[in-house]
Amino acid sequence: MSKPQPESRGRLNRRTLFAGAGTAGALAAAASLLPGTQGTPEPEAAPRPAPERGGGYSLTDHVKQYYKTTRI
Repeated sequence: MSKPQPESRGRLNRRTLFAGAGTAGALAAAASLLPGTQGTPEPEAAPRPAPERGGGYSLTDHVKQYYKTTRI
């Protein structure tokens, strides 16, 4: 005669089911937080002409943001 199967196998299947459901829920939540994609890309700004007398440094928003991050 064969021994009856222990109930741990049934519990394991339920654990797997709930773990999978939890993972799917977490992935769905993370996907809802991601920004959506746009159908058409934004047009790029035309490059500025090179300065006549050299130099070329300009205080842009990007540079201002960098300076803000370096303050103590």
